Amino acid sequence: MGSFNLPHTSPSKGGSETFLRNVFENILKTYLKKNPTANKIWELVQSVDNEKIVYDHFTFKTLKVDGYGIDSLSSFFMDYGYKVRGEYYFPKNLRVLWFSPPDFHVPVDGHGLSNGSLPQLVLAEVVVDELSPESQEIIKKYLKPEGGKQSLLSCILGNLIWEKPTWTDFNTLAKENEFAAWVLIHGYTMNHLAFSVHRFKHRFSDIICLKEYLEGKGFELNKDGGVLKVSQDGLLLQLSSISEKLAVEFADGVIETVPASFIEFIDRQVLPQFKDLPHDQIEEYHRRKDFDFDNGKNILDSARFSSDV
Repeated sequence: MGSFNLPHTSPSKGGSETFLRNVFENILKTYLKKNPTANKIWELVQSVDNEKIVYDHFTFKTLKVDGYGIDSLSSFFMDYGYKVRGEYYFPKNLRVLWFSPPDFHVPVDGHGLSNGSLPQLVLAEVVVDELSPESQEIIKKYLKPEGGKQSLLSCILGNLIWEKPTWTDFNTLAKENEFAAWVLIHGYTMNHLAFSVHRFKHRFSDIICLKEYLEGKGFELNKDGGVLKVSQDGLLLQLSSISEKLAVEFADGVIETVPASFIEFIDRQVLPQFKDLPHDQIEEYHRRKDFDFDNGKNILDSARFSSDV
């Protein structure tokens, strides 16, 4: 996989585990505050059977230009022991790295962000230099030198580092690359989170049951590749909501609806060589690791734009 072109960091040279968990808590609060539908799903899942949640991964999108790319976020998390585990290149000029969390002690009944397993990280960057000169000019017009150093604050606060774009610029950029346009208007607010389905304790540990429950409640689910997306080896099952459209007032006074964030569920099946283990002996390392390219490509399109953009 190579060096991934990231700055070298030593494990656990950041602050305390408590501080890291508080950073994630605030990123989550901002995401839920800005995304009412995702917040409703997040609350509903926990209200049924008093379910305790564990997060599989948090995903962020960035712009690879002038220090605003993946490394603008990864350096902080790598200081706390996150490690690069894989690299993917998706359509629409998107490069993705995924990171495993530090090996902190987690109690048997640990859950959520307070004392549960920390999420994996999926950090994506639109490779701006691969876009058309017009799109590059639009992006670089807003991004200021050294601004990428504030990327983590953008995740936590949910505010743009740069000035809000005009509708004309946003619309022009979206016609070429929706991922880049999404970042330009939302900044580094979390793109989506994923629940770990196999770690639910009650009925939602069956992803089919979960799917039927969400459909019954009227939530729109991403149908690309099928509502239930299954990896080629059959060991990775995923589904996601479609992001809601939220009204945004652009810098030129135009008010339009744009896609916000969404929410995902992922079920990591037990690997074939461990299928005969008693259920109470199965650990995370007995299950399917990493991600599936086709599933990931379809999931990332859950923040879809309307046909007129």
